[in-house]
Amino acid sequence: MLQRLVFLLIVLLIQSSFLFEISSALQEGKTCILNDNCDAGLHCETCLANNNLRPRCSRTQPINPISKVKKGLPFNKYAWLTTHNSFARLGQVSKTGSVILAPTNQQDSVTSQLANGVRGFMLDMYDFENDIWLCHSFDETCFNFTAFQPAVNVLREIQGFLENNKDEVVTIIIEDYVKSPKGLTKVFNAAGLQKFMFPVTRMPKIGGDWPTLDDMIQQNQRLLVFTSDRSKEATEGIAYQWKYMVENQYGNGGLKVGACPNRAQSAPMSDKSKSLVLVNHFPDAPDLVVACRQNSAPLLESIKACYQAAGQRWPNFIAVDFYKRSDGGGAPQAVDVSNGNLICGCDNFAACKVVFLICFFL
Repeated sequence: MLQRLVFLLIVLLIQSSFLFEISSALQEGKTCILNDNCDAGLHCETCLANNNLRPRCSRTQPINPISKVKKGLPFNKYAWLTTHNSFARLGQVSKTGSVILAPTNQQDSVTSQLANGVRGFMLDMYDFENDIWLCHSFDETCFNFTAFQPAVNVLREIQGFLENNKDEVVTIIIEDYVKSPKGLTKVFNAAGLQKFMFPVTRMPKIGGDWPTLDDMIQQNQRLLVFTSDRSKEATEGIAYQWKYMVENQYGNGGLKVGACPNRAQSAPMSDKSKSLVLVNHFPDAPDLVVACRQNSAPLLESIKACYQAAGQRWPNFIAVDFYKRSDGGGAPQAVDVSNGNLICGCDNFAACKVVFLICFFL
């Protein structure tokens, strides 16, 4: 009888301790039940792929670099969280009314991604139904079952964000299958984004620094747009991506431990005539369950390997699937590590001091 009472007391103490813990906001790594249990910038999830059965608070937002160093550094001295196939949202129904059979890569809308600090967006654009659509398709053709929505819808989400956040800069990287004349120009005009676009004429051509973030904001040139179609720079004034950045291999080829090969279209990662560095870290086939493991320690190792491959340059864009999934710090932490090194010379961006731009260890 006494043993049973002692056991019950121990159970009650554990439960009361847990309830006390979740009665206030929890920090990263703490056990949780609901998203509301966690601090701002965190959510509650379980990473089964890492054999962690208990739900824990994990990060969904990087530290905004502007909060640390204002806006006085060149654009290429910052790192930004980037979503691969930003539009391909889990559970979404095609605007055609068809069931989508294409893979999905993210859990939330572009508006939600923006609220969580995502500033880079990879969008696949196609000619479809006499318009420009976002599709996750194949054979350079969009079908009903691979079509998500007209591109103007997502571009208007970005336009609304830029209108309401005057100090923010956003980058769009287009996998471009649009063949209709001036197709990109028309859809960006329709979305009201043309007035924000950073002109190609101001982009450094031989590896120099970009204008400062402050300058871009003052000029209201707060949207960078890159295309995979070389011809669009001449015909529509949209920057050819690999003229300005190096990029590692996407998919499974970019997940090899300790390696960071360039993708075929990119110059070698070590080519410093391109001022920007893009690091991809996602598999060929997106996997919601496994993403929490891939976006944790392996991602940190990947950006460090790419730092070496890129001639000791930290990435400016870190692109992942399911950016909210991790076993703790995840993709936001990887962005913070990159910003910490770019701006202050250390991994701990939270310890970076605004005035001195160095890290303080307490």
